[in-house]
Amino acid sequence: QVQLVESGGGLVQAGGSLRLSCAASGLTFSTGVMAWFRQAPGKEREFVARILGSGTITYYAYSVKGRFTISGDNAKNTVYLQMNSLKVEDTAVYYCAAGWLSTDNMSSYNYWGQGTLVTVSS
Repeated sequence: QVQLVESGGGLVQAGGSLRLSCAASGLTFSTGVMAWFRQAPGKEREFVARILGSGTITYYAYSVKGRFTISGDNAKNTVYLQMNSLKVEDTAVYYCAAGWLSTDNMSSYNYWGQGTLVTVSS
């Protein structure tokens, strides 16, 4: 049984930082693709970042490039999203996802976490 459990969300002021974690069980993410998506109130879920199992190839949405960093720890089967220079518009529920295709398309991901709320105040 595959489980993805996110943690690390919370309330932060604009300009601040947060680090999200996604602990995976029941799969070895080093052989697939792990991604972060987010969904703001009233908006569709959108791609944020993904990392290939090797950990050497990453992709980012334009809106977060240069501010967010995705990384992975194969030994802990955990993926992280370091978020710096946070903006009010980064407020959303952040979801971890796992799959085997390197894509921005959320429908291609097979497993999802329950989400963790990030609120950025002005």
